[in-house]
Amino acid sequence: MKLCAPEDAGRLPGIRLRPGERFRFRCHPGIGCFNRCCRNLRLLLYPYDVLRLKRALGVSSEEFLERHARVALSPGGVFPDVLLRMAENDERTCPFLGEAGCRVYPDRPDTCRSFPLEQGLLYDAATGTDEEVFFYRPPAFCEGRHESAAWTVEAWRADQQAETYHRMTVRWARLWRRFQENPWGEEGPAGRRGRMAFMAAYNLDRFRAFVFESSFLERFRLRPGVREAIRTDDEALLAFGFAWIELFLWGERAAELFAAPRR
Repeated sequence: MKLCAPEDAGRLPGIRLRPGERFRFRCHPGIGCFNRCCRNLRLLLYPYDVLRLKRALGVSSEEFLERHARVALSPGGVFPDVLLRMAENDERTCPFLGEAGCRVYPDRPDTCRSFPLEQGLLYDAATGTDEEVFFYRPPAFCEGRHESAAWTVEAWRADQQAETYHRMTVRWARLWRRFQENPWGEEGPAGRRGRMAFMAAYNLDRFRAFVFESSFLERFRLRPGVREAIRTDDEALLAFGFAWIELFLWGERAAELFAAPRR
């Protein structure tokens, strides 16, 4: 997910797809480049990616992050990047690549699911609004771009069952953009506030324990039904975590989740 100003859209790599425009692509075992794109990647994992992968693997969020991710805060960065840890072999393959292809295909990350498209948000600072954009950007070795199947962005997203991924990634991108405002203060993103935000976004099991095993529910009043939903539903908990970050960092209360404080 790329974030940029509207005036920079024309300088981004790839072909921008307008609504209704089509692109050609089909990936299948019969093409010579099959699985070649699953090597030596710098693959960013978004919060919903981690949710789906940790659940598919039957591990906790913390175990997934320790075994399969690399968490790094770049110099001058506003929030840590979570990158998929490649296998330690000569080709640096994806750790979930097997002989028959992707071993976690139903739960593959958003970037893999959207390929050969890249999505982004054009943010207009003057109006505080953003626009979703899509770019067709297959690598030069990709033979799938020569196939006859043609798609619109909407049709491809539906075919890849990417609607929920797309919605959650856009929601995270909008929140991540606000981190540019430096809500951490002098302690920076590695301080307490940054660590709390990271937990709510990426370590759902620890966040759930924080909600239910601390004084959280005494300090924050929830709307009817929210407590029951976030106790068992990971998707509901992640959406709640995003809303809590906004409340925790900026004091903005999502009225559909949080009731007004008692007077």
